[in-house]
Amino acid sequence: MPMIQVTMLEGRTVEQKHALIKELSEATARAVDVPIERVRVALYEVSADDWGIGGVPVSVARAGNPLGT
Repeated sequence: MPMIQVTMLEGRTVEQKHALIKELSEATARAVDVPIERVRVALYEVSADDWGIGGVPVSVARAGNPLGT
């Protein structure tokens, strides 16, 4: 049974998340030749304060202060 875990920044709509689950499930079922009912998807949303890129929280980088100072 394939299990897909996606970690992403929060902020997507419910419709976008549902579409992502559908597309990932369909693609995985095709790629590994399993019934779609066997595919599991878990979405984990992280706040911009809890996600860092290059040592800087995304919230700080988005505020126009990429060095976090």
